[in-house]
Amino acid sequence: MAHKLVIVESPAKARTIGGYLGDGYVVESSIGHIRDLPNNAADTPAKIKDKPWGRLAVDVENGFTPYYVVPRDKKSHISKLKGLLKDADELYLATDEDREGEAIAWHLLDELKPKGIPVHRMVFHEITKAAILTAVENPRQINDDLVEAQEARRILDRLYGYEVSPVLWKKVMSGLSAGRVQSVATRLVVDKERERMKFRLASYWDLEATFDAGSKHDQRMFPAKLHSLDGTRVARGSDFGQDGLLKDASKVVHVDRTRAEALVSSLQDSTYDVRSVEAKPYKRSPYAPFRTTTLQQEASRKLGMSASVAMSVAQRLYENGFITYMRTDSTTLSGGAVEAARSQVRELYGADYLPDSPRVYASKVKNAQEAHEAIRPAGESFRTPAQTGLTGDQFRLYELIWMRTVASQMKDAVGQSVSVRLGGTSAAGEDVVFSASGRVITFHGFLKAYVEGTDEGAAKDDQETRLPALEEGDSVSAASVSATGHETKPPARYTEATLIKELEEREIGRPSTYAAIIGTILNRGYVYKKGTALVPAWLAFSVIRLLEEHFTRQVSYEFTAEMEDVLDDIAGGRKDRVSELGEFYYGSDNVKGLYDLVHELGDIDARELATFPIGDPELGINLRVGRYGPYLEGPDDEGNPVGKRANVPDDLPPDELTMEKAVELFANPAGEEIQLGVHPETGLQVVAKNGRYGPYVTELLPEDAKKNDKPRTGSLFKSMSLDTISLEDALKLLSLPRVVGEAEDGEEITAQNGRYGPYLKKGTDSRSLTSEDQLLTIGLDEALKIYAQPKQRGRAAAAPPLKELGNDPVSGQPVVVKSGRFGEYVTDGEYNATLRKDDSVEAITLARAAELLADRRERGPAKKAAKKGAAKKAPAKKAAAKKTTTKKAATKKTAAKKTTKKAAAKKA
Repeated sequence: MAHKLVIVESPAKARTIGGYLGDGYVVESSIGHIRDLPNNAADTPAKIKDKPWGRLAVDVENGFTPYYVVPRDKKSHISKLKGLLKDADELYLATDEDREGEAIAWHLLDELKPKGIPVHRMVFHEITKAAILTAVENPRQINDDLVEAQEARRILDRLYGYEVSPVLWKKVMSGLSAGRVQSVATRLVVDKERERMKFRLASYWDLEATFDAGSKHDQRMFPAKLHSLDGTRVARGSDFGQDGLLKDASKVVHVDRTRAEALVSSLQDSTYDVRSVEAKPYKRSPYAPFRTTTLQQEASRKLGMSASVAMSVAQRLYENGFITYMRTDSTTLSGGAVEAARSQVRELYGADYLPDSPRVYASKVKNAQEAHEAIRPAGESFRTPAQTGLTGDQFRLYELIWMRTVASQMKDAVGQSVSVRLGGTSAAGEDVVFSASGRVITFHGFLKAYVEGTDEGAAKDDQETRLPALEEGDSVSAASVSATGHETKPPARYTEATLIKELEEREIGRPSTYAAIIGTILNRGYVYKKGTALVPAWLAFSVIRLLEEHFTRQVSYEFTAEMEDVLDDIAGGRKDRVSELGEFYYGSDNVKGLYDLVHELGDIDARELATFPIGDPELGINLRVGRYGPYLEGPDDEGNPVGKRANVPDDLPPDELTMEKAVELFANPAGEEIQLGVHPETGLQVVAKNGRYGPYVTELLPEDAKKNDKPRTGSLFKSMSLDTISLEDALKLLSLPRVVGEAEDGEEITAQNGRYGPYLKKGTDSRSLTSEDQLLTIGLDEALKIYAQPKQRGRAAAAPPLKELGNDPVSGQPVVVKSGRFGEYVTDGEYNATLRKDDSVEAITLARAAELLADRRERGPAKKAAKKGAAKKAPAKKAAAKKTTTKKAATKKTAAKKTTKKAAAKKA
């Protein structure tokens, strides 16, 4: 029976849309991209393998023609789509309306080759019945310029990755990867750490006082800080440079501890009057509705979600019809959405909170991609979070989007800001001025619905500080004056939220790719997380040093941003793909191309690239980046310049590797054993070592031990050190985990030391302990009291795993079940997958967990397999061997495509 075939990207999207279209339509998914450039030699078409450019699968000598292949795991699905197409009388390509979606639609058209039936491009930005029916009635043709732009980006990334990565393999370490945007993002993180390493601490003091305005004021007491001495402003943290010196010593006075304490003494009998009162109206307008990057930043600040998790949750909300398309640079709302938001403002907050006319937001993003809407609740009327039936992280993210959208159509918050100067004279005759500031919000407006999160402890928009109603000339008294010391802080490391903000402000990459970029630099081991901060590994320092010295233009922030402009111009039909690729690869009269840079590298001193002096270079202590991780190298007591070595802990940030730390590591090098004695029960020798993850004790197994035998180990408590640990201490550590006793239900309670600290475990219920010493001392009664208390959630100390399942068959990493703020989930340290409705902690198996994680990976950014011995912290990936017989060069886009092309740039 004839039908209309609609092809979308994902099965979830297909199910939702199929329900809206009903009989007469068959809705099937492509399951993402159906073709791509080959990933390895096995995939590469035989007819191009012997070409000089065969490994690139891009004919750089003839118009940069790409050679696409269908992956083996997609072949059967393509056959299924072709079978459905045979009985179809119309084909609708309903992939996302961005460049990636446009490219998928074109690949489908080129691969399926429908004959004798109409082909339509169906686009929509929300999955509601009204939107889908409208899209069916108003199709368009494939936008060839968008396809060209996507293809140009794909070829650019292939040329960069496949030409530069081999340089890293030869000169830094095998298995590394370079990427056009990935490497620049890594450089940002490295540059921030370099700033921290150059930072020199400065201390400064000021006075903090509490003043009394007198009995005539309802609010008498208010705080103030020292502002100036004899007319010169007192130095604050922002007055100091990264070198610890004042930027301009002539404009400020630097108060040290001695002077601050002397001032306190000389102000004991001083009187004060109000020198000035400056009042200004306060107004804060609503934040624009979410676009991709602002959603990722707020999800990080408010919900603790990584960029990849936020986008994964948003994808599910979109596919199930709860929100509009989540990859967008736009902050505009449709007329229907504006009316829906205004209607809810009127209903939930009242007419007083509704502005007379709708608010309109213009996108601040340069070259905002395509005509999307902002991210908002789907439909012409919005469901409140409680009406959605959502749970867990989907509920939290929907609530965030809903609140932000509604707030965007509310009135401004208004109030008054006040700044007061208070003056007095010290016993030494100095003119001393204190300052106090306050803010009162008289009408909260949109802040009733939504307050944006902040970074680095900045004041929130709804924060109020009240001051008495003072007037110039009023007398006030000091209830207390105290000296307070401060120290300047190094530049804050990037978090995912602030790195995304920085990338967007520099116009590097596309917002829709930021989650994948951050995921890549984490998974490749260039960057790791310390809390929420992104810390570069020493490996990243070596890689970025090579790129900065030999691929300066390609890793520059400005050039990477300019390439996005080029891609936008290609998408808009203003520039030609082949000409731009030719300049990038072969260069021009003004710039050297990538080809020449790679093939004319000359000698590169690999050892020098991997060597970083610690402290004074004259001392000869260097950090070296080796195949198995970073280590220190320095002179020994006999004058041998490389006589001493010591491994550097993986979790030691580069800016904390000071000369003092290096000396400490040399004193207790990793791997050196300290003999403690013989275990009285096992008869095995007990030793203490300084390992890559810190000091620990362990038993030495005999040479004839079975292959599967593993020695017991125990990390030293924070209160212990290798210098003082005894055999008695070691035996206590080796006794962990310790059985505390049995609960009333017969479950055994054990005390264990985990990655996130000490905890109790009873079945699947784990409870944190307050100190490591409790592991050895806690009794059954005390343990039962802890279990009698409600389990803490939210921002309490990180809980240990609920269940350990074994190693994931794909990543090879340990899979555990954890309890998060949105429910239980499984994780292999790289991906998290929430347990489904029918899963339980007690019943879940490794096989089921692996299935959930595989499903999660499929939705996330594609990750390439990492070779053994590749960057540290990058989990081993199972390389998917792909072999295909369908190997074809990209055909011309469509008859409607521009036929006039500039000749391909050729190598001179």
